[in-house]
Amino acid sequence: MKKVLFVCSQNKLRSPTAEQVFSTWPGVEALSAGTNHDAEEPLTGELVEWADIIFVMERAHRNKLSKRFKKHLKARVICLNIPDDYEFMAPALITLLKARVPPHLP
Repeated sequence: MKKVLFVCSQNKLRSPTAEQVFSTWPGVEALSAGTNHDAEEPLTGELVEWADIIFVMERAHRNKLSKRFKKHLKARVICLNIPDDYEFMAPALITLLKARVPPHLP
């Protein structure tokens, strides 16, 4: 089972959508978190250590992750380059996620 963590800023739109889409994916255990301190589910060192693969939505998320959780970071980090232009479970967002994430999954 691959442990996959999806990260955005607030954990309200993009990363929770990704978590929901991939939570039923075979061989994947999915969670999501946000880099902001006031995120719905704030990113923690424990979550970073838990993950086998971390998908960030933007380069800024990768930078925050590397700076704040460097000692916890052992997972591969992949930037999906998905801007904050989508609502939760928006069909266009789901289409983008389904195109960009699976090549990196088992």
